[in-house]
Amino acid sequence: MRILDSVIFPGRSIYAHFPVAKITLDLEGLTDRESCEFPHFCTSVIELLPGLLEHKCSGREGGFPVRLREGTYFGHVLEHIILEVQASLGYSRAFGKTNYGGQPGVYAIIFEYALPGLVQPIVTLAMEVVNSLLNVGTVDINEKLVSLGRQAGQLGLGPSTAAIIAAARRRGISVRRIGDESLLQLGTGIYSRRLQATVGPKTSCLAADIAGDKAVTKYILATAGIPVPFGLTVETAEEAVTAWRQIGRPVAVKPKDGNQGKGVSLNLNTEGEVAEGFHFAQIFGGKTLVEEYIEGRHYRLLVVNGQLVAAAERMPAQVVGDGVSSIEKLIVQINAHPLRGEKHEKPLTRIVLDELSLRVLKRQGYGPLDVPAFGTTVLLRDSANLSTGGTACDVTEEVHAAFKERIERVARLIGLDIAGVDVVTPDISAPTAEMSVIEVNAAPGIRMHHYPAKGQARDVAGAIVEMIFPPGKPSDVPLITVTGTNGKTTTTRLLAAGLRSLYRHVGCATSSGIYINQKQIVAGDTTGPWSAGVLLADPIIDAVVLEVARGGIIRGGLGYDLADVAVITNIADDHLGQDGVEDLAALYRVKSLVTEAVRVGGLAVVNAENTYCLQAGAASGREVIMFAVHPNNALASHLRAGGRGVLVEEGAFRAQCGSETLFHLPLKDVPLTFGGLARHNVENCAAAIGAMWASGVPFSAVSAVLQAFAPDLLWNPGRQNILRIAGISVMLDYGHNVPGITAVADLARGLCNGRLIGVVSAPGDRTDQSIMQLGEVMGAKFDQVFIKEDADLRGRRPGETARLLRHGLAAMGKKAADEESLLDEATVLKEALGSAGAGDWVVVFYESLECTLGHLRQIEESRRTAIVPAAMTEAVGR
Repeated sequence: MRILDSVIFPGRSIYAHFPVAKITLDLEGLTDRESCEFPHFCTSVIELLPGLLEHKCSGREGGFPVRLREGTYFGHVLEHIILEVQASLGYSRAFGKTNYGGQPGVYAIIFEYALPGLVQPIVTLAMEVVNSLLNVGTVDINEKLVSLGRQAGQLGLGPSTAAIIAAARRRGISVRRIGDESLLQLGTGIYSRRLQATVGPKTSCLAADIAGDKAVTKYILATAGIPVPFGLTVETAEEAVTAWRQIGRPVAVKPKDGNQGKGVSLNLNTEGEVAEGFHFAQIFGGKTLVEEYIEGRHYRLLVVNGQLVAAAERMPAQVVGDGVSSIEKLIVQINAHPLRGEKHEKPLTRIVLDELSLRVLKRQGYGPLDVPAFGTTVLLRDSANLSTGGTACDVTEEVHAAFKERIERVARLIGLDIAGVDVVTPDISAPTAEMSVIEVNAAPGIRMHHYPAKGQARDVAGAIVEMIFPPGKPSDVPLITVTGTNGKTTTTRLLAAGLRSLYRHVGCATSSGIYINQKQIVAGDTTGPWSAGVLLADPIIDAVVLEVARGGIIRGGLGYDLADVAVITNIADDHLGQDGVEDLAALYRVKSLVTEAVRVGGLAVVNAENTYCLQAGAASGREVIMFAVHPNNALASHLRAGGRGVLVEEGAFRAQCGSETLFHLPLKDVPLTFGGLARHNVENCAAAIGAMWASGVPFSAVSAVLQAFAPDLLWNPGRQNILRIAGISVMLDYGHNVPGITAVADLARGLCNGRLIGVVSAPGDRTDQSIMQLGEVMGAKFDQVFIKEDADLRGRRPGETARLLRHGLAAMGKKAADEESLLDEATVLKEALGSAGAGDWVVVFYESLECTLGHLRQIEESRRTAIVPAAMTEAVGR
């Protein structure tokens, strides 16, 4: 078997509302072979991965082993092995399905994943398991899982960052991980804030630098009356020994700019120990600090936004003798605990028996192979950092109010909004207890507070998120999404124009590019998930409208989590036969994802004249605003029930809530409708009115937008734009399916006094039947038809789509006006315009608006006149 394709869906998709991966697989020699044909395989795979015995299948727990014995295809087998490998790594991911891939032996395996970077290695291992066991081979699964576990530790989120993400999501705040480390974006647009681990968006860089310099920190605190250990900065071992003598008591030796307990040696009280401690500190570079060693209990106190939110007593890495095991074996036993991992990947860090550990053991009279007596505690580190294997117990409730105030003052003096203050004191519960501040840490770890070895967990992450987004403060900008078969782009542009009456910077993504207000920042078809991320991450944006197309949904899912308003304009015949979408019911399942992804309190705006749109609205579970341009039973019933709707009645738009009319605007006052002739734009305007209403745009602004929004190159480029070239009216449109071309042709016929001439091409990725149907509608609607071919053939041979269009024309008893060999747009446009007489109109269905405009300019230049937009009044009056 071999992998044909691999796709990661990091958000909502047509497969699930959580992250999944899709692996397209060719079973090759295993095509149509069933597991029951290989009894040894069934036995071996269960022995190798016994967790498969509990896998649910066919609607029952433990059903998979039964299917395995009775016989199932190997795509299904691979799916369950993938899930079990993930489970063996500690990730509970139960969702999986295997679908036929449209060709013999080709299957799509969709499964929930934990880390995107692990998808490929896990699938590779699962395939290795199948291939090896089928050939009666062996797989060292434990070694493979250990290797995958190491990768997971490198790729995964640490407990601190994971806790912040969880806290944000509990509040309904959007979260985006930036890169592979701990950099996060919380919220969207103008409200978005970034943080790296526990460095917040307002954490002072200067304060963090001060905290990183232990000598400067001590100076600031000491001059403010805060007790700190006396110490000296040194650069040589001789200076370190001199400093120890000057201090006159046991000392701590540490890097001046260190962190996480790296290079720290405590309780040194001989010349040799001090010199050795200096050399150890030098491993981590820079100057070294020698300071008096303070006896007492070690505490970490966490201050967020000036308030103490958690306190923990920290214990250094240690083992307790059992009278039988060596220190080395006791460390192995401790490290086997599931909460311990490498570095910061888990709540606790594994203990490393390194040079410093050996020195600490030596001072206590032990070696790694010694067996300590039962109940004897043996220290493995001087410092109590979790990053060196230490543990912590929550003591938040024990902190005396006076002590709390002193610690909050420490954070304030350094200038940190998130600070970890390390203190040594004999009694944290006493109001006047002696204390010494050892360090103040920027970017403090918070896992000790969320996962204490003893005591109550403290929601420090929640406090950090609350500091960034206080209760009642918005975190996400309004997001409106638009999908459908036709009318998406125009409706999206109308919505963006309406939102600009409320917001300063409106982001908009359509099939013509990404815009901030009306300035294009990215060109091209940007209706996929990537464009959502572009706008939602921009800190100038205060509202977003997204055109969401079928292809983007299928290939990448949604680029956002939940919208405030979702619009479905219509669901009609287009793109059928592509990407596994064979009929309208399948297309509905794709498009309806947009209305499923609406936040609580949001709205769905749907076409009451389209059965599938009504179904999507009902399934959304959200309040629905319906729209219709013809009398409609569904809308009438909805209004009688007190619902909201937009309708067209007596030549005017009306917005109603129940029986009450809230908005009224005659069609003749809306340029986009061409006085009511453009029935498709009447529908688009009705959808936009409903969506603007749902988005809180005042009806006065809705009216102003509709009266200003013109079908020209400024407001709605590429949609029914009318140009004049040497006395010939030319209409440009992106129509590329039967309903779209029909609507534009009907509009042009209503405006035209002479013949209607069409210039058309067909997207090559449509079915033969769909392309011939385009030819048929062109034959039915136009007096003369010129056929061109797109620059992007989308997999077709040159001339193939043109031939199919000609077949469609022939079915209507017509023949293309141009020669079969003339397929390039520039040539065909010259022919079409040359054939037009006074009063004739040429309608061009373009592939690229910029290219078509360029060709028309060249034609115009050759006739020595300039292209000018046709006046709306003149166009409507024709």
